[in-house]
Amino acid sequence: MNTEIVYVAVITIISYLIAQGVKATKLENKWIPVICGISGAVMGYIGLQVMPDFPANDPLTAIAVGIVSGLAATGSHEIAKQLSVKDNESNQQ
Repeated sequence: MNTEIVYVAVITIISYLIAQGVKATKLENKWIPVICGISGAVMGYIGLQVMPDFPANDPLTAIAVGIVSGLAATGSHEIAKQLSVKDNESNQQ
């Protein structure tokens, strides 16, 4: 099994859960991508330290992988939200 892709997916899923937690607070939603990116960066660096097959060999790359994975959580949520809006619009016509 290719564990490298699993580690990236884990960061994305945890970032998505963090974003959902932030949405439950009074914090403005405009901060969610920033929070996801920062949490992804932190998890990427931690992943480099503790996961043997993490898909990075140095801290900078690990942080970049984490940021992209964290932001992917926000992007995937937005895609799903936009698709559901379009489905609702086409069903109403």
